[in-house]
Amino acid sequence: MFYTQHKLSLAQYVEDSMKYINPDYISSPEIGFLKTLDGKLKQAKTKFIFRFLGADAVEPTTKEKYGSLLGKLSMIKSFAAGILVPKEYIWPVTKDLYLQPATTLVADAHKQGLEVYASGFANDVMLSYNYSYDPTSEYLQFIDNSQFSVDGVLTDFPSTASEAIACLAQNKNASRTMKALVISHNGASGDYPGSTDLAYQKAIDDGADIIDCSVQMTKDGVSFCLETADLTGKTTAAATLMDRSAMIPDIQPNRGIFSFDVTWNEIQSLKPQITSPDVQSSLQRNPANKNKGKFVTLSEFLELAKTKAVTGVLINIENAAYLASEKGLSITDAVASALSNATFDKQSTQKVLIQSDDSSVLTKFKDVPTYQRVLNIKEQISDAPKQVAEEVKKYADAVNVIRKSIILGNSIYFSTSFTNVTEEMHAANVSVYVSFLRNEFTSLAFDYFADPYIELATFIAGQKVDGVITDNPATANAYMRSPCSNIDANIPYPILPIKAGDLLGLVDPQAQPPATAPSPPLEVADVVDPPLPAVATVSESNSTSSPPAPAPAGTKSSSQRTAVNTSLSIAAIVGIIGLLSLKL
Repeated sequence: MFYTQHKLSLAQYVEDSMKYINPDYISSPEIGFLKTLDGKLKQAKTKFIFRFLGADAVEPTTKEKYGSLLGKLSMIKSFAAGILVPKEYIWPVTKDLYLQPATTLVADAHKQGLEVYASGFANDVMLSYNYSYDPTSEYLQFIDNSQFSVDGVLTDFPSTASEAIACLAQNKNASRTMKALVISHNGASGDYPGSTDLAYQKAIDDGADIIDCSVQMTKDGVSFCLETADLTGKTTAAATLMDRSAMIPDIQPNRGIFSFDVTWNEIQSLKPQITSPDVQSSLQRNPANKNKGKFVTLSEFLELAKTKAVTGVLINIENAAYLASEKGLSITDAVASALSNATFDKQSTQKVLIQSDDSSVLTKFKDVPTYQRVLNIKEQISDAPKQVAEEVKKYADAVNVIRKSIILGNSIYFSTSFTNVTEEMHAANVSVYVSFLRNEFTSLAFDYFADPYIELATFIAGQKVDGVITDNPATANAYMRSPCSNIDANIPYPILPIKAGDLLGLVDPQAQPPATAPSPPLEVADVVDPPLPAVATVSESNSTSSPPAPAPAGTKSSSQRTAVNTSLSIAAIVGIIGLLSLKL
Protein backbone atom coordinates (compact mmCIF):
# COMPACT_ATOMS: atom_id res chain seq x y z
CA MET A 1 0.00 0.00 0.00
CA PHE A 2 2.83 2.40 0.87
CA TYR A 3 4.52 1.85 -2.49
CA THR A 4 1.26 2.27 -4.42
CA GLN A 5 0.68 5.63 -2.73
CA HIS A 6 4.09 6.72 -4.01
CA LYS A 7 3.37 5.42 -7.53
CA LEU A 8 5.85 2.58 -7.17
CA SER A 9 5.14 -1.03 -8.10
CA LEU A 10 6.69 -3.40 -5.62
CA ALA A 11 5.18 -6.33 -7.53
CA GLN A 12 6.97 -5.24 -10.69
CA TYR A 13 10.23 -4.87 -8.77
CA VAL A 14 9.90 -8.42 -7.41
CA GLU A 15 9.07 -9.74 -10.87
CA ASP A 16 12.14 -8.05 -12.36
CA SER A 17 14.33 -9.33 -9.53
CA MET A 18 13.31 -12.91 -10.23
CA LYS A 19 15.61 -12.79 -13.27
CA TYR A 20 18.56 -12.72 -10.86
CA ILE A 21 17.35 -14.40 -7.69
CA ASN A 22 15.07 -17.30 -6.96
CA PRO A 23 13.76 -16.93 -3.40
CA ASP A 24 12.17 -19.89 -1.69
CA TYR A 25 9.61 -17.73 0.08
CA ILE A 26 7.97 -14.34 -0.31
CA SER A 27 5.88 -13.16 2.61
CA SER A 28 3.60 -10.17 2.99
CA PRO A 29 0.85 -9.01 5.34
CA GLU A 30 -1.12 -7.66 2.31
CA ILE A 31 -3.49 -9.99 0.51
CA GLY A 32 -3.67 -7.77 -2.58
CA PHE A 33 0.09 -7.81 -3.04
CA LEU A 34 0.32 -11.60 -2.81
CA LYS A 35 -2.55 -12.04 -5.25
CA THR A 36 -0.81 -9.74 -7.72
CA LEU A 37 2.38 -11.78 -7.46
CA ASP A 38 0.44 -15.01 -7.77
CA GLY A 39 -0.74 -13.86 -11.16
CA LYS A 40 2.73 -12.80 -12.30
CA LEU A 41 4.86 -15.65 -10.94
CA LYS A 42 2.75 -18.77 -11.36
CA GLN A 43 5.62 -20.72 -12.92
CA ALA A 44 8.10 -19.93 -10.14
CA LYS A 45 8.81 -22.38 -7.34
CA THR A 46 8.65 -19.58 -4.80
CA LYS A 47 6.11 -20.10 -2.02
CA PHE A 48 3.87 -17.20 -1.05
CA ILE A 49 3.34 -16.82 2.69
CA PHE A 50 0.61 -14.62 4.13
CA ARG A 51 1.89 -12.91 7.24
CA PHE A 52 -0.54 -12.19 10.07
CA LEU A 53 0.09 -9.10 12.15
CA GLY A 54 -1.50 -8.39 15.54
CA ALA A 55 -5.02 -9.71 15.95
CA ASP A 56 -6.50 -6.18 16.11
CA ALA A 57 -4.46 -4.75 13.23
CA VAL A 58 -6.35 -4.21 9.95
CA GLU A 59 -5.35 -5.96 6.72
CA PRO A 60 -5.20 -3.25 3.98
CA THR A 61 -6.93 -5.13 1.14
CA THR A 62 -9.95 -6.61 2.91
CA LYS A 63 -10.15 -3.98 5.68
CA GLU A 64 -10.66 -6.85 8.10
CA LYS A 65 -8.76 -7.45 11.30
CA TYR A 66 -6.15 -10.15 11.08
CA GLY A 67 -7.82 -11.94 13.97
CA SER A 68 -10.99 -12.39 11.93
CA LEU A 69 -9.03 -13.69 8.93
CA LEU A 70 -8.05 -16.73 10.98
CA GLY A 71 -11.52 -18.04 10.18
CA LYS A 72 -10.94 -17.71 6.43
CA LEU A 73 -8.06 -20.08 5.89
CA SER A 74 -9.63 -21.61 2.78
CA MET A 75 -9.65 -18.16 1.16
CA ILE A 76 -6.00 -17.66 2.10
CA LYS A 77 -5.17 -21.03 0.54
CA SER A 78 -6.34 -19.67 -2.83
CA PHE A 79 -3.29 -17.38 -3.11
CA ALA A 80 -0.77 -18.59 -0.47
CA ALA A 81 1.07 -21.78 0.35
CA GLY A 82 1.33 -20.97 4.02
CA ILE A 83 0.83 -18.52 6.85
CA LEU A 84 3.29 -16.77 9.15
CA VAL A 85 1.73 -15.92 12.50
CA PRO A 86 2.92 -14.44 15.81
CA LYS A 87 3.74 -17.31 18.13
CA GLU A 88 0.97 -16.24 20.52
CA TYR A 89 -1.58 -17.20 17.85
CA ILE A 90 -0.53 -20.80 18.49
CA TRP A 91 0.47 -20.87 22.17
CA PRO A 92 -1.24 -17.94 23.92
CA VAL A 93 0.52 -16.44 26.93
CA THR A 94 -1.23 -14.69 29.81
CA LYS A 95 -0.33 -11.18 30.90
CA ASP A 96 1.63 -12.64 33.79
CA LEU A 97 3.65 -14.78 31.36
CA TYR A 98 2.20 -18.26 31.71
CA LEU A 99 1.28 -20.53 28.82
CA GLN A 100 -2.35 -21.20 28.03
CA PRO A 101 -3.63 -24.24 26.12
CA ALA A 102 -2.71 -24.29 22.44
CA THR A 103 -5.18 -23.09 19.83
CA THR A 104 -6.28 -25.29 16.94
CA LEU A 105 -4.70 -22.97 14.36
CA VAL A 106 -1.94 -25.35 13.26
CA ALA A 107 -4.31 -28.27 12.83
CA ASP A 108 -6.89 -26.08 11.07
CA ALA A 109 -4.32 -24.67 8.66
CA HIS A 110 -2.83 -28.07 7.90
CA LYS A 111 -6.30 -29.36 7.05
CA GLN A 112 -6.50 -26.63 4.43
CA GLY A 113 -3.11 -27.61 3.04
CA LEU A 114 -1.40 -24.51 4.42
CA GLU A 115 2.05 -24.57 5.93
CA VAL A 116 2.36 -22.81 9.29
CA TYR A 117 5.31 -20.71 10.40
CA ALA A 118 5.60 -19.00 13.79
CA SER A 119 7.36 -15.67 14.39
CA GLY A 120 8.54 -13.60 17.33
CA PHE A 121 11.32 -15.81 18.69
CA ALA A 122 14.35 -14.32 20.42
CA ASN A 123 16.71 -15.46 23.18
CA ASP A 124 17.11 -12.13 24.95
CA VAL A 125 13.49 -11.25 25.75
CA MET A 126 11.11 -12.20 28.52
CA LEU A 127 9.77 -15.69 27.86
CA SER A 128 6.92 -17.52 29.49
CA TYR A 129 7.96 -18.75 32.92
CA ASN A 130 7.06 -22.24 31.72
CA TYR A 131 10.33 -22.26 29.78
CA SER A 132 12.62 -21.46 32.75
CA TYR A 133 14.52 -19.00 30.51
CA ASP A 134 15.69 -21.84 28.25
CA PRO A 135 15.09 -20.54 24.70
CA THR A 136 15.24 -24.02 23.20
CA SER A 137 12.29 -25.07 25.36
CA GLU A 138 10.13 -22.53 23.55
CA TYR A 139 11.07 -23.88 20.13
CA LEU A 140 10.41 -27.43 21.29
CA GLN A 141 6.97 -26.35 22.47
CA PHE A 142 6.17 -25.60 18.82
CA ILE A 143 7.89 -28.51 17.09
CA ASP A 144 8.06 -31.37 19.59
CA ASN A 145 4.74 -31.78 21.35
CA SER A 146 2.12 -34.50 21.19
CA GLN A 147 -0.42 -32.32 19.36
CA PHE A 148 1.25 -30.74 16.34
CA SER A 149 4.39 -29.27 14.83
CA VAL A 150 4.76 -26.01 12.98
CA ASP A 151 6.59 -26.09 9.66
CA GLY A 152 9.16 -23.48 10.62
CA VAL A 153 10.03 -20.52 12.80
CA LEU A 154 11.16 -16.94 12.18
CA THR A 155 13.78 -16.00 14.76
CA ASP A 156 16.43 -13.47 15.72
CA PHE A 157 18.71 -16.36 16.73
CA PRO A 158 18.77 -19.01 13.96
CA SER A 159 21.55 -21.03 15.63
CA THR A 160 19.42 -21.65 18.72
CA ALA A 161 16.43 -22.70 16.61
CA SER A 162 18.66 -25.07 14.63
CA GLU A 163 20.01 -26.43 17.90
CA ALA A 164 16.50 -27.18 19.15
CA ILE A 165 15.48 -28.88 15.92
CA ALA A 166 18.67 -30.80 15.12
CA CYS A 167 19.92 -31.61 18.61
CA LEU A 168 17.11 -31.64 21.15
CA ALA A 169 13.83 -32.55 19.44
CA GLN A 170 12.60 -36.09 20.15
CA ASN A 171 15.66 -36.66 22.30
CA LYS A 172 14.28 -36.72 25.83
CA ASN A 173 15.20 -40.33 26.54
CA ALA A 174 18.54 -40.44 24.75
CA SER A 175 21.67 -41.65 26.51
CA ARG A 176 24.31 -39.22 27.70
CA THR A 177 27.04 -38.44 25.19
CA MET A 178 29.18 -36.47 27.67
CA LYS A 179 30.61 -37.65 31.00
CA ALA A 180 30.66 -34.43 33.00
CA LEU A 181 28.50 -34.38 36.12
CA VAL A 182 25.37 -32.28 36.40
CA ILE A 183 25.39 -30.93 39.95
CA SER A 184 22.44 -28.97 41.26
CA HIS A 185 22.82 -25.61 42.97
CA ASN A 186 20.33 -25.65 45.86
CA GLY A 187 18.34 -28.13 43.83
CA ALA A 188 16.57 -26.76 40.77
CA SER A 189 16.69 -23.26 42.24
CA GLY A 190 15.86 -21.73 38.86
CA ASP A 191 12.33 -23.10 39.24
CA TYR A 192 11.62 -23.33 42.98
CA PRO A 193 12.94 -21.73 46.15
CA GLY A 194 16.39 -23.18 46.67
CA SER A 195 17.11 -26.02 49.09
CA THR A 196 13.46 -27.04 49.43
CA ASP A 197 11.88 -30.43 48.92
CA LEU A 198 10.36 -29.23 45.62
CA ALA A 199 13.66 -27.87 44.33
CA TYR A 200 15.41 -31.15 45.08
CA GLN A 201 12.65 -33.25 43.55
CA LYS A 202 12.70 -31.08 40.41
CA ALA A 203 16.48 -31.43 40.17
CA ILE A 204 16.15 -35.21 40.35
CA ASP A 205 13.34 -35.24 37.78
CA ASP A 206 15.42 -32.98 35.52
CA GLY A 207 18.34 -35.40 35.49
CA ALA A 208 20.81 -33.98 38.01
CA ASP A 209 23.53 -36.50 38.84
CA ILE A 210 24.42 -34.86 42.14
CA ILE A 211 22.02 -32.97 44.39
CA ASP A 212 23.53 -30.53 46.85
CA CYS A 213 22.91 -29.41 50.40
CA SER A 214 24.65 -26.39 51.91
CA VAL A 215 24.41 -27.32 55.57
CA GLN A 216 23.36 -24.73 58.16
CA MET A 217 22.91 -25.16 61.89
CA THR A 218 20.08 -23.96 64.09
CA LYS A 219 20.36 -22.67 67.64
CA ASP A 220 19.13 -26.03 68.94
CA GLY A 221 21.63 -28.03 66.87
CA VAL A 222 19.51 -29.15 63.91
CA SER A 223 21.40 -29.39 60.61
CA PHE A 224 19.37 -28.42 57.55
CA CYS A 225 19.82 -27.30 53.94
CA LEU A 226 19.96 -23.62 52.93
CA GLU A 227 22.42 -21.74 50.75
CA THR A 228 23.54 -19.32 53.46
CA ALA A 229 23.38 -18.99 57.21
CA ASP A 230 21.57 -15.68 56.69
CA LEU A 231 17.84 -16.34 56.45
CA THR A 232 16.81 -12.93 55.09
CA GLY A 233 17.27 -13.56 51.37
CA LYS A 234 16.05 -17.14 51.06
CA THR A 235 13.15 -17.07 53.53
CA THR A 236 10.46 -14.76 54.87
CA ALA A 237 12.41 -14.24 58.11
CA ALA A 238 12.61 -10.47 57.60
CA ALA A 239 8.86 -10.21 58.21
CA THR A 240 8.86 -11.89 61.62
CA LEU A 241 12.38 -12.23 63.02
CA MET A 242 13.96 -8.81 62.59
CA ASP A 243 14.61 -8.69 66.33
CA ARG A 244 17.23 -11.41 65.74
CA SER A 245 19.12 -9.30 63.21
CA ALA A 246 22.84 -9.12 63.89
CA MET A 247 26.04 -7.85 62.31
CA ILE A 248 28.65 -10.62 62.07
CA PRO A 249 31.57 -9.66 59.82
CA ASP A 250 32.98 -13.17 60.18
CA ILE A 251 29.99 -14.43 58.20
CA GLN A 252 29.14 -11.56 55.85
CA PRO A 253 29.61 -7.78 55.54
CA ASN A 254 25.98 -6.84 56.12
CA ARG A 255 23.41 -7.49 58.84
CA GLY A 256 21.46 -10.70 58.75
CA ILE A 257 19.14 -13.03 60.60
CA PHE A 258 21.26 -16.12 61.13
CA SER A 259 20.08 -19.69 61.42
CA PHE A 260 22.28 -20.37 64.46
CA ASP A 261 20.29 -17.74 66.40
CA VAL A 262 16.95 -19.37 65.54
CA THR A 263 15.43 -22.71 66.53
CA TRP A 264 14.34 -25.33 64.02
CA ASN A 265 10.70 -24.85 65.01
CA GLU A 266 11.02 -21.15 64.24
CA ILE A 267 12.57 -21.87 60.86
CA GLN A 268 9.74 -24.27 60.04
CA SER A 269 7.30 -21.42 60.69
CA LEU A 270 8.91 -19.44 57.85
CA LYS A 271 8.27 -19.78 54.15
CA PRO A 272 11.03 -20.34 51.62
CA GLN A 273 11.52 -17.62 49.03
CA ILE A 274 12.63 -17.93 45.42
CA THR A 275 15.40 -15.52 44.51
CA SER A 276 16.63 -14.13 41.21
CA PRO A 277 20.42 -13.88 40.82
CA ASP A 278 20.42 -10.65 38.82
CA VAL A 279 18.75 -8.05 41.01
CA GLN A 280 19.54 -5.28 38.50
CA SER A 281 17.45 -6.83 35.73
CA SER A 282 13.70 -7.34 35.59
CA LEU A 283 14.04 -11.09 35.10
CA GLN A 284 12.11 -12.70 37.91
CA ARG A 285 12.06 -16.39 38.53
CA ASN A 286 8.71 -18.14 38.44
CA PRO A 287 6.47 -15.98 40.69
CA ALA A 288 3.88 -18.74 40.95
CA ASN A 289 6.46 -20.77 42.88
CA LYS A 290 7.74 -17.87 44.98
CA ASN A 291 7.05 -19.41 48.39
CA LYS A 292 6.43 -23.07 47.52
CA GLY A 293 8.12 -26.02 49.15
CA LYS A 294 9.39 -26.76 52.64
CA PHE A 295 12.80 -26.73 54.27
CA VAL A 296 14.49 -30.09 54.76
CA THR A 297 16.88 -31.34 57.41
CA LEU A 298 20.15 -32.88 56.34
CA SER A 299 18.81 -36.30 57.31
CA GLU A 300 15.71 -35.80 55.16
CA PHE A 301 17.89 -34.68 52.27
CA LEU A 302 20.04 -37.80 52.52
CA GLU A 303 16.99 -40.03 52.76
CA LEU A 304 15.59 -38.45 49.58
CA ALA A 305 18.88 -39.06 47.79
CA LYS A 306 18.86 -42.72 48.81
CA THR A 307 15.21 -43.25 47.98
CA LYS A 308 15.53 -41.68 44.54
CA ALA A 309 18.88 -43.41 43.91
CA VAL A 310 20.61 -40.33 42.55
CA THR A 311 24.22 -40.70 41.46
CA GLY A 312 25.36 -38.81 44.52
CA VAL A 313 25.19 -35.88 46.92
CA LEU A 314 27.31 -32.79 47.49
CA ILE A 315 27.49 -31.54 51.08
CA ASN A 316 28.75 -27.97 51.39
CA ILE A 317 30.18 -26.87 54.76
CA GLU A 318 31.02 -23.28 55.72
CA ASN A 319 31.60 -21.26 58.90
CA ALA A 320 32.78 -24.32 60.84
CA ALA A 321 35.28 -22.39 62.99
CA TYR A 322 32.78 -19.67 63.90
CA LEU A 323 30.10 -22.19 64.83
CA ALA A 324 32.54 -24.15 66.99
CA SER A 325 34.16 -21.27 68.84
CA GLU A 326 31.23 -18.86 69.11
CA LYS A 327 28.13 -21.06 69.09
CA GLY A 328 29.35 -24.34 70.51
CA LEU A 329 28.17 -26.19 67.41
CA SER A 330 30.22 -28.73 65.46
CA ILE A 331 28.91 -28.68 61.93
CA THR A 332 31.51 -31.24 60.84
CA ASP A 333 30.33 -33.71 63.49
CA ALA A 334 26.72 -33.09 62.50
CA VAL A 335 27.49 -33.86 58.86
CA ALA A 336 29.62 -36.91 59.65
CA SER A 337 26.92 -38.28 61.95
CA ALA A 338 24.13 -37.74 59.41
CA LEU A 339 26.13 -39.43 56.64
CA SER A 340 26.96 -42.35 58.91
CA ASN A 341 23.37 -42.75 60.09
CA ALA A 342 22.30 -42.89 56.44
CA THR A 343 25.14 -45.42 55.81
CA PHE A 344 26.74 -43.23 53.14
CA ASP A 345 30.12 -43.94 54.75
CA LYS A 346 29.67 -47.69 54.30
CA GLN A 347 28.85 -47.83 50.59
CA SER A 348 30.34 -46.79 47.26
CA THR A 349 27.26 -46.99 45.05
CA GLN A 350 26.38 -43.32 45.49
CA LYS A 351 29.02 -40.60 45.34
CA VAL A 352 29.53 -38.34 48.35
CA LEU A 353 31.18 -34.98 47.67
CA ILE A 354 32.24 -32.99 50.74
CA GLN A 355 32.80 -29.36 49.76
CA SER A 356 34.26 -26.53 51.81
CA ASP A 357 36.37 -23.41 51.39
CA ASP A 358 38.32 -24.59 54.46
CA SER A 359 41.03 -27.23 54.07
CA SER A 360 40.71 -28.16 57.75
CA VAL A 361 37.08 -29.09 57.22
CA LEU A 362 38.07 -31.32 54.31
CA THR A 363 40.75 -32.94 56.47
CA LYS A 364 38.03 -34.00 58.92
CA PHE A 365 36.64 -36.32 56.23
CA LYS A 366 39.88 -37.78 54.86
CA ASP A 367 39.42 -41.10 56.68
CA VAL A 368 36.44 -42.11 54.54
CA PRO A 369 38.11 -43.06 51.24
CA THR A 370 34.88 -43.12 49.26
CA TYR A 371 34.19 -39.45 49.96
CA GLN A 372 35.43 -37.01 47.34
CA ARG A 373 36.66 -33.79 48.93
CA VAL A 374 36.05 -30.56 47.00
CA LEU A 375 37.86 -27.31 47.75
CA ASN A 376 35.56 -24.37 47.07
CA ILE A 377 37.57 -21.48 45.59
CA LYS A 378 35.13 -18.58 45.66
CA GLU A 379 37.53 -15.85 44.59
CA GLN A 380 38.47 -15.31 40.97
CA ILE A 381 41.88 -16.73 40.11
CA SER A 382 43.87 -16.45 36.91
CA ASP A 383 46.28 -19.33 37.37
CA ALA A 384 46.97 -22.44 39.44
CA PRO A 385 50.75 -22.94 39.47
CA LYS A 386 52.03 -26.51 39.71
CA GLN A 387 53.18 -26.18 43.32
CA VAL A 388 49.80 -24.81 44.40
CA ALA A 389 47.79 -27.40 42.47
CA GLU A 390 49.85 -30.12 44.12
CA GLU A 391 49.12 -28.54 47.50
CA VAL A 392 45.41 -28.61 46.68
CA LYS A 393 45.71 -32.33 45.96
CA LYS A 394 46.86 -32.94 49.55
CA TYR A 395 43.46 -31.79 50.83
CA ALA A 396 41.02 -32.24 47.96
CA ASP A 397 40.17 -34.45 45.02
CA ALA A 398 38.42 -31.63 43.18
CA VAL A 399 37.96 -27.88 43.13
CA ASN A 400 34.88 -25.78 42.55
CA VAL A 401 35.82 -22.58 40.73
CA ILE A 402 33.68 -19.72 39.48
CA ARG A 403 33.19 -19.17 35.76
CA LYS A 404 35.52 -16.17 35.69
CA SER A 405 38.40 -18.35 36.86
CA ILE A 406 38.19 -20.29 33.59
CA ILE A 407 36.95 -17.71 31.08
CA LEU A 408 38.07 -14.14 31.55
CA GLY A 409 35.86 -11.25 30.48
CA ASN A 410 35.67 -7.49 30.50
CA SER A 411 33.29 -4.92 31.93
CA ILE A 412 31.04 -4.91 28.85
CA TYR A 413 30.33 -8.66 29.02
CA PHE A 414 32.61 -9.94 26.28
CA SER A 415 34.99 -12.82 26.88
CA THR A 416 38.66 -11.98 26.47
CA SER A 417 40.66 -15.18 27.01
CA PHE A 418 40.81 -18.57 28.67
CA THR A 419 42.92 -19.35 31.72
CA ASN A 420 44.87 -22.58 32.19
CA VAL A 421 43.26 -23.37 35.53
CA THR A 422 41.41 -26.50 34.36
CA GLU A 423 44.47 -27.89 32.60
CA GLU A 424 46.72 -27.13 35.58
CA MET A 425 44.38 -28.79 38.07
CA HIS A 426 44.00 -31.82 35.84
CA ALA A 427 47.80 -32.12 35.67
CA ALA A 428 47.74 -32.51 39.48
CA ASN A 429 44.94 -35.10 39.22
CA VAL A 430 42.39 -32.66 40.63
CA SER A 431 38.92 -32.60 39.06
CA VAL A 432 37.35 -29.25 38.21
CA TYR A 433 33.74 -28.21 38.72
CA VAL A 434 32.51 -24.80 37.58
CA SER A 435 29.80 -22.67 39.18
CA PHE A 436 27.25 -21.25 38.88
CA LEU A 437 25.54 -21.78 35.51
CA ARG A 438 22.13 -20.23 34.90
CA ASN A 439 19.68 -19.91 32.01
CA GLU A 440 18.94 -16.19 32.33
CA PHE A 441 20.45 -14.40 29.34
CA THR A 442 21.60 -11.57 31.62
CA SER A 443 24.07 -14.00 33.20
CA LEU A 444 25.70 -14.85 29.85
CA ALA A 445 28.53 -13.12 28.04
CA PHE A 446 27.61 -11.74 24.63
CA ASP A 447 29.79 -14.43 23.04
CA TYR A 448 27.12 -17.02 23.89
CA PHE A 449 24.38 -15.21 21.94
CA ALA A 450 22.06 -15.49 24.96
CA ASP A 451 22.14 -19.28 24.58
CA PRO A 452 22.96 -21.33 27.71
CA TYR A 453 23.81 -24.37 25.58
CA ILE A 454 26.77 -22.57 24.03
CA GLU A 455 28.07 -21.77 27.51
CA LEU A 456 27.70 -25.42 28.48
CA ALA A 457 29.56 -26.46 25.33
CA THR A 458 32.34 -24.02 26.12
CA PHE A 459 32.94 -25.35 29.63
CA ILE A 460 32.29 -29.04 28.98
CA ALA A 461 33.41 -29.73 25.41
CA GLY A 462 35.84 -26.83 25.18
CA GLN A 463 37.46 -26.52 28.61
CA LYS A 464 36.91 -30.15 29.66
CA VAL A 465 35.54 -29.44 33.13
CA ASP A 466 34.43 -32.49 35.09
CA GLY A 467 31.10 -31.08 36.17
CA VAL A 468 28.85 -28.04 36.13
CA ILE A 469 27.00 -26.67 39.15
CA THR A 470 23.77 -25.19 37.88
CA ASP A 471 20.48 -23.64 38.92
CA ASN A 472 18.89 -25.36 35.90
CA PRO A 473 19.79 -29.07 35.80
CA ALA A 474 17.26 -29.71 33.02
CA THR A 475 19.23 -27.55 30.60
CA ALA A 476 22.56 -29.17 31.44
CA ASN A 477 21.04 -32.64 31.20
CA ALA A 478 19.49 -31.85 27.81
CA TYR A 479 22.89 -30.71 26.56
CA MET A 480 24.56 -33.88 27.85
CA ARG A 481 22.01 -36.07 26.05
CA SER A 482 22.26 -34.17 22.79
CA PRO A 483 24.19 -35.90 19.99
CA CYS A 484 25.45 -32.43 19.08
CA SER A 485 27.42 -32.09 22.32
CA ASN A 486 30.24 -34.39 21.20
CA ILE A 487 32.29 -32.08 18.99
CA ASP A 488 34.82 -34.83 18.31
CA ALA A 489 32.22 -36.99 16.59
CA ASN A 490 31.45 -36.81 12.89
CA ILE A 491 28.09 -35.06 13.19
CA PRO A 492 26.38 -32.59 10.86
CA TYR A 493 25.51 -30.01 13.53
CA PRO A 494 27.78 -29.76 16.60
CA ILE A 495 27.13 -27.26 19.38
CA LEU A 496 30.48 -25.52 19.28
CA PRO A 497 32.27 -23.78 22.17
CA ILE A 498 33.22 -20.15 21.78
CA LYS A 499 36.71 -18.89 21.05
CA ALA A 500 37.34 -16.40 23.81
CA GLY A 501 38.00 -12.91 22.52
CA ASP A 502 36.79 -13.54 18.97
CA LEU A 503 33.59 -11.52 19.29
CA LEU A 504 35.38 -8.70 21.08
CA GLY A 505 37.70 -8.50 18.07
CA LEU A 506 34.76 -7.20 16.03
CA VAL A 507 34.29 -4.24 18.37
CA ASP A 508 35.99 -0.97 17.44
CA PRO A 509 39.09 -0.74 19.66
CA GLN A 510 38.11 2.81 20.64
CA ALA A 511 34.78 1.50 21.94
CA GLN A 512 36.40 -1.16 24.09
CA PRO A 513 36.92 -0.52 27.80
CA PRO A 514 40.41 -0.28 29.27
CA ALA A 515 42.02 -3.60 30.05
CA THR A 516 41.50 -4.63 33.66
CA ALA A 517 44.25 -5.83 35.96
CA PRO A 518 44.49 -9.62 35.98
CA SER A 519 43.15 -11.46 38.99
CA PRO A 520 45.84 -13.02 41.19
CA PRO A 521 46.95 -16.63 40.81
CA LEU A 522 45.99 -19.19 43.42
CA GLU A 523 48.56 -19.31 46.22
CA VAL A 524 49.34 -21.87 48.89
CA ALA A 525 48.07 -19.42 51.52
CA ASP A 526 44.70 -19.51 49.78
CA VAL A 527 44.57 -23.27 50.17
CA VAL A 528 45.91 -24.15 53.62
CA ASP A 529 43.94 -23.19 56.74
CA PRO A 530 44.80 -23.55 60.45
CA PRO A 531 43.16 -26.38 62.40
CA LEU A 532 39.58 -25.94 63.50
CA PRO A 533 39.13 -24.67 67.06
CA ALA A 534 37.65 -26.84 69.77
CA VAL A 535 33.90 -26.69 70.24
CA ALA A 536 33.26 -24.14 72.97
CA THR A 537 30.76 -24.46 75.78
CA VAL A 538 28.30 -21.64 75.25
CA SER A 539 25.77 -20.66 77.90
CA GLU A 540 22.20 -19.87 76.93
CA SER A 541 22.62 -16.23 77.92
CA ASN A 542 25.54 -15.86 75.51
CA SER A 543 24.04 -17.77 72.61
CA THR A 544 22.64 -14.75 70.78
CA SER A 545 25.01 -13.19 68.29
CA SER A 546 26.80 -9.98 69.07
CA PRO A 547 29.00 -8.09 66.64
CA PRO A 548 32.48 -9.65 66.79
CA ALA A 549 35.65 -7.97 65.62
CA PRO A 550 36.34 -7.61 61.91
CA ALA A 551 38.30 -10.43 60.28
CA PRO A 552 42.02 -9.77 59.99
CA ALA A 553 43.49 -9.30 56.53
CA GLY A 554 44.86 -12.40 54.89
CA THR A 555 42.49 -14.92 56.47
CA LYS A 556 41.17 -17.07 53.63
CA SER A 557 38.21 -19.25 54.45
CA SER A 558 34.85 -18.34 55.91
CA SER A 559 35.29 -20.85 58.71
CA GLN A 560 38.69 -19.70 59.95
CA ARG A 561 37.98 -16.09 60.81
CA THR A 562 36.75 -16.51 64.35
CA ALA A 563 39.35 -18.13 66.55
CA VAL A 564 41.84 -15.34 65.91
CA ASN A 565 39.21 -12.68 66.61
CA THR A 566 37.89 -13.56 70.01
CA SER A 567 40.86 -12.33 72.03
CA LEU A 568 41.41 -9.04 70.24
CA SER A 569 41.36 -5.96 72.44
CA ILE A 570 39.43 -2.80 71.64
CA ALA A 571 42.67 -1.00 70.83
CA ALA A 572 43.65 -3.67 68.35
CA ILE A 573 40.24 -3.55 66.69
CA VAL A 574 40.64 0.15 65.96
CA GLY A 575 43.83 -0.52 64.01
CA ILE A 576 42.55 -3.34 61.82
CA ILE A 577 40.93 -3.04 58.42
CA GLY A 578 38.94 -6.16 57.57
CA LEU A 579 39.13 -7.29 54.00
CA LEU A 580 35.70 -8.58 53.06
CA SER A 581 35.03 -10.03 49.63
CA LEU A 582 31.61 -10.36 48.09
CA LYS A 583 30.46 -13.69 46.74
CA LEU A 584 30.84 -13.97 42.96
